[in-house]
Amino acid sequence: MQLIDTHTHLDFPDFDEDRPRVLAEARALGVEKLVILGVEHDNWQRLWDQVLAHDGLYAAFGLHPVYLDSHRPEDMQRLEQWLLERQGHERLCAIGEFGLDYYLPELDRERQQMLFEAQLALAERLELPVLLHVRRAHAQVIAALKRFKLRRAGIIHAFAGSYEEAREYLKLGFKLGLGGAATWPQAKRLRQVIPRLPLDAVVLETDSPDMAPAMHPHVRNSPIHLPAICRELATLLAIEPEALAAASSRNAAELFGWRH
Repeated sequence: MQLIDTHTHLDFPDFDEDRPRVLAEARALGVEKLVILGVEHDNWQRLWDQVLAHDGLYAAFGLHPVYLDSHRPEDMQRLEQWLLERQGHERLCAIGEFGLDYYLPELDRERQQMLFEAQLALAERLELPVLLHVRRAHAQVIAALKRFKLRRAGIIHAFAGSYEEAREYLKLGFKLGLGGAATWPQAKRLRQVIPRLPLDAVVLETDSPDMAPAMHPHVRNSPIHLPAICRELATLLAIEPEALAAASSRNAAELFGWRH
């Protein structure tokens, strides 16, 4: 199986002691490309350095809603400048991770919305795909996406919404990121939605080091776990793991403009 991990935080300190080993093991298991996502200004340079140091790594940069208190007023200008300086670079693939998080009550919703829309506008100008974090805010995100006409759309990371919400995203050209959450038997609604999704809507991800799958509970999640996630989700979709891996990789390559 040839796989693409469309959402990982391999730059996080959780991987500082064994990052090259994790990458080598993931490659040996067929994970050929990984997208690493920036979450705040302070991690962009470190992330970019790591992406350039290893084959098969690609970068996205954004201002994540969970880090709202870390973001400074000038960070949107910094993000635009950072992306413009790297525009057209083969290792830059998207803007992200950003979005809306209504799960954590301490996050100011008005500030989140302003930051969310500013990054959507930037994606529209630069014609880059977006990698979106959405927790308990599907209606608000869908409403915003209908106002912004993104030519290249993007991915709804860790999708856990309803079938109706999935259909709205698909109409807008988005792919749905599926990973460890869907492997847990407790995720009953999600596990009922997944078999109804068309194969051209799905991309695979780990969100490592977070969201460990059911077959590797209570440990640091890793790109190494992507093949196991693929096998479990293929069972839900009633197809062979190789077919899901091929579809996910094709969908990701199409979105990011990679040859596949």
